[in-house]
Amino acid sequence: MIDLRGKRALVTGAGRRVGAEIARTLGAAGMRVGVHFHASASGADETCAAVRAAGGEAVALRADLSNRGEACGLVDATLEQLGGLDLLVLSAAGFEPAKLGTIDEETWDRTFALNLDAPFAIAQRAAPALRASRGSIVGITCVSRLLPYRGFLPYEVSKAALWQMLRVLALELAPEVRVNAVAPGSVLPPESMSAAQLEELRSRIPLGRLGSARDVAEAVLHLAQNEHMTGSEIVVDGGRVLGG
Repeated sequence: MIDLRGKRALVTGAGRRVGAEIARTLGAAGMRVGVHFHASASGADETCAAVRAAGGEAVALRADLSNRGEACGLVDATLEQLGGLDLLVLSAAGFEPAKLGTIDEETWDRTFALNLDAPFAIAQRAAPALRASRGSIVGITCVSRLLPYRGFLPYEVSKAALWQMLRVLALELAPEVRVNAVAPGSVLPPESMSAAQLEELRSRIPLGRLGSARDVAEAVLHLAQNEHMTGSEIVVDGGRVLGG
């Protein structure tokens, strides 16, 4: 297993929710973490404080990932601030409800810009630095690739495309760079869900509980440390896909 102490990571979407927990977990492993955010500046500050409290180092980096120029600039800023890059975690994503029949061009383009175009632009820009350090990429996909559901078509298709992109990158960047994914399911459900909806969701999970951001972060940490994994996707869903 790779010793991550002193190594450098960039986590996109790290100002809140799952991305923030990933950054904190990497900090606890001794990493120096670039904490990307767009609108959640206060959240990024809290994440940086949590990373430092866990024993790592952190710097907040702002970028609007819907803009390809800013997405590439985020990598440049990371390299300038950290002096290189050993791990890229592609966590930022948009999760927007969109019913079939109401999906317009703006909704489709907005979803794909953040969930697919930005990860590609960032990964391509970071590839030379990751090759130099023999580092790795971990993308956050979704179990909807395996178990689709209604009402989020652009999101689900973009996440499925992200997984295929990561698989191709695993081939393109080998042997210097490893590329893997974590597919969460039933982790941090929307706050708008009622208690009854949460209970119904929980009843469909074989392990009988919803997942946590920590569950996802630990899977990311494992992929960052395991030097013989590439092109792999760890499903973190409590067995939800098995339940159908």
